[in-house]
Amino acid sequence: MSSFCRLLTRGMFCGQSSCLSYTGHRNFSTGASRLDSTANDSTQAASPVNLTYDVFDGKGDGTPLVFLHGLFGSKSNFHSIAKSLVQRTGRKVLTVDARNHGKSPHSPVLTYEAMTSDLTHLLAQLHIGKCVLIGHSMGGKVAMTTALSQPGLVERLVVVDISPSQTSVHTHFPAYIQAMKELKVISNIPRSTARRLAEDQLRKIVKEHSVRQFLLTNLEEQNGHYGWRVNLESISNHLNDIMAFPEFENTYDGPTLFLGGSSSVYISSEDYPEIQRLFPYADIQYIPDATHWIHADKPLDFISSIITFLQS
Repeated sequence: MSSFCRLLTRGMFCGQSSCLSYTGHRNFSTGASRLDSTANDSTQAASPVNLTYDVFDGKGDGTPLVFLHGLFGSKSNFHSIAKSLVQRTGRKVLTVDARNHGKSPHSPVLTYEAMTSDLTHLLAQLHIGKCVLIGHSMGGKVAMTTALSQPGLVERLVVVDISPSQTSVHTHFPAYIQAMKELKVISNIPRSTARRLAEDQLRKIVKEHSVRQFLLTNLEEQNGHYGWRVNLESISNHLNDIMAFPEFENTYDGPTLFLGGSSSVYISSEDYPEIQRLFPYADIQYIPDATHWIHADKPLDFISSIITFLQS
């Protein structure tokens, strides 16, 4: 099993002594994702949703760290990282499910403005006046949007393997979405059998084993039926929005770290001018031999980079 898969497997659990889980309402999806019953209410769609999150409590009083996952991810992707950072920094750490992901509510809207509104709403609910935002991929764009639109909430910013530019040229997401929509798994079979059947079907399109395992973390069972917990319909409808980035004329002047994988293409030299325009105090670093999933490929290097940045 690759380090990527091992980290995902370990991240599915959190110790009761250190992690408090807060679960919001969501609907179960079979085949193509099913929207909530309120999906047709445009007022509801424009309103913030109550995000699901996990809290890892530290004994220190430093600014809390808030992790935001990427497309098809969930808060559990960062559980192992969160535990290590609590131990090494003493800070409180939150891992958050974005709308249409994990156990957060489904919505027909999936834009960075909407996801930023969700996050701002959550921070207000938790009485967090300022935080360190750490976002990977899609979560990195949410973090950037939040820092640029609500700079008073962000003490420091870490953007993991993404840039404020168009990213569709680097992805196979449309093919992945179609493969997931076409998945057919019979009901009332063991979960291990369902995962094997699902992987066999995904293998035709998703060639990398680690990526298939990542997508399969979204396969879930309810009352004997298997389906996807991510809202594939909303993701598909808003994929262009997710691949793009909102336009900003203002800047975020706080300390910023762009952390890329040396084997990834998501932060290139062509992105540097726009990064420097929007984030004039940004430092751009790369972790050797890491792909797009830096935190899974090189967890110790990832944690060390964050701690060094927090102490700088």
